[in-house]
Amino acid sequence: MTIEKQLSEKRSRIIKRWVALTLETYPKDAQRFLKKRKDRFANPVGTTLSDEIEKLYDAFIHGADVEKVSPILENIIKIRAIQNFTPSQAVVFVFLLKGVIRSELDQEIRDSPAAKEWFDFESRIDALALLAFDVYGKCREDLFQIRTNEVKNHVSRLLQRAGLVVDMTDQEKEHTNATP
Repeated sequence: MTIEKQLSEKRSRIIKRWVALTLETYPKDAQRFLKKRKDRFANPVGTTLSDEIEKLYDAFIHGADVEKVSPILENIIKIRAIQNFTPSQAVVFVFLLKGVIRSELDQEIRDSPAAKEWFDFESRIDALALLAFDVYGKCREDLFQIRTNEVKNHVSRLLQRAGLVVDMTDQEKEHTNATP
């Protein structure tokens, strides 16, 4: 039996444990809240994490390409980027999958002549984690750009309110741009 088949058979247990371990990366108070509430409106973070981890698992075990996996990772990592996790804290959930799978398939892996297949599969998990770092970096860049734009807009509005900004006519703009 292939690893993908075994992972499909234990899908619900693996996903449940993976979600639980991911939620344990949050502070204790947040963990209690995220674990208790299943309502999408009362707990959007918890339900989004659960839903997206399930989608990620399905896409991953079926060997989905980067274009399909990246948006799912982005949905998870956006949440973690906003919550000021460090990059390693933000993507640790990907590495947690290895431990969950090892514990679920421990005996099968040890007894299997397909141990090489398992190591290849673990390499895919590592590649997924590296992609998660890239997605996290992009999310943080986007967040900083949004914050920078907000500050610029805020300063601009303050200057306008204070009467320190003068609108230039098109002719004045051309003259300013033409002067060396």
